[in-house]
Amino acid sequence: MLTRTFDILAAFGGLLLLSPLFALVAFAIKLDSRGPIFYRAPRIGKDGVPFRLYKFRSMVADAHRRGPGITAASDSRITRVGRFLRRAKLDELPQLLNVFKGDMGLVGPRPEDSRYVALYTPEQRRVLAARPGITSPASLHYRNESILLSGDDWERVYVETVMPHKLAIELAYLSHRSFGTDLKVIFLTLWAVVTH
Repeated sequence: MLTRTFDILAAFGGLLLLSPLFALVAFAIKLDSRGPIFYRAPRIGKDGVPFRLYKFRSMVADAHRRGPGITAASDSRITRVGRFLRRAKLDELPQLLNVFKGDMGLVGPRPEDSRYVALYTPEQRRVLAARPGITSPASLHYRNESILLSGDDWERVYVETVMPHKLAIELAYLSHRSFGTDLKVIFLTLWAVVTH
């Protein structure tokens, strides 16, 4: 209850505080390429329930028809403004809307595309018992994940190496998670954004 109350208040405050930045980013996206400002990515949430994850659009409007749900470092679908948004992690800010709605929390396992959730082992599926989050220990560890996903076999690298390691980190965190450890993850995330 404490975590959810904190999530709602923080998401509302964040949306209010960042509204001028949202307007600026929206203007830059519209100036750079045709298409909507937001991208609503299909993801799997708590208890395996699908939801739409909000992001600032960083790719061409029909990117979902041109390639996979995971984006490699050299993906030609990324727009000029999109490259900056991704590097600065600004494309993730609209997920505060998901937090406010209750689809997500500030901290929790990162929500995954259904095609990759289908590959989870029974043990890995335990992450679905938690509400997904904007940040997590695994997302901090793999902050520059797209750099690892290069070359022709990038998806195999993701499925066989990156994804299992991320899920192991998430499960280890969930086994000793508390409100205090969530606050620490939020602080480390903000620090990483400011210093990189």
